[in-house]
Amino acid sequence: MAFLTPFLTRRGAGLLGTWRIWRDTGRLAGRTLVTACTPSAYNRATRDVVMKQIYFTAWQILPTFTLFAALLAYVLIQIVVTTAANYGLSEFALEVSVRMLVLEILPLLTALFVALRSSSAINTEVALMKIHGEIEALEDAGVDTLRLELMPRVIGGVVSVLALVTVSSALTLVLAYVAVYGPQLWSLPDFSRVMAKVFDAQIMLGLLLKTLAFGLAVTVIPVAEGLATPRKLFMAPVSVLRGMVRLFFVLMLIEMLSLAYKYI
Repeated sequence: MAFLTPFLTRRGAGLLGTWRIWRDTGRLAGRTLVTACTPSAYNRATRDVVMKQIYFTAWQILPTFTLFAALLAYVLIQIVVTTAANYGLSEFALEVSVRMLVLEILPLLTALFVALRSSSAINTEVALMKIHGEIEALEDAGVDTLRLELMPRVIGGVVSVLALVTVSSALTLVLAYVAVYGPQLWSLPDFSRVMAKVFDAQIMLGLLLKTLAFGLAVTVIPVAEGLATPRKLFMAPVSVLRGMVRLFFVLMLIEMLSLAYKYI
């Protein structure tokens, strides 16, 4: 029985560490939201960091992401339209395509794209600042690191996810219209009726909340993981790997909750 003591001790320490990091992540998200809703928190330096984050996270990848999203949407829409026609269900092709892409696939795809693009970089940056003592030095000098360093990155990430989801969704609606009705405009009333059926108030609220949750996840989790990094240089890649795993888990959890909210 003596071997159980070290095992249980290690497992207990691991569970306690996991609880602490999730607790700190929740606290950071709450503090960031409160700070972001405070008008006095914004100044020229804060806005500059937000704009740089949006530029690197969304603007630089916009052409590549838009092309990829358009190709993916076109292929999936054609699959749905062809399959529906084969089974005599063509009248449902548009609705199924929009529900599948705009409500489910594109928001999750955007979050994963931003995570690969920026989340690992944010995690690395914050982890190195923590390891080199820069965060403590700034705080000792009276600098509010949450307002000037962390919160702008979170806002930039959230805005980037919202913008990319909006662009890809609008493009998908155009492609879906052309695939179902062809390149003409006199079917717009029918298209509008289907869109009104798909995007009711409850669905729009759920989509907005899910997209905001994705945006918070891809920024808050990397920041929290970076802040929790021990002050040892070799722990930086470990922190990034751990942060990406936690981020993937949270993104999947958000998506599952969204599916349950809409369809169960």
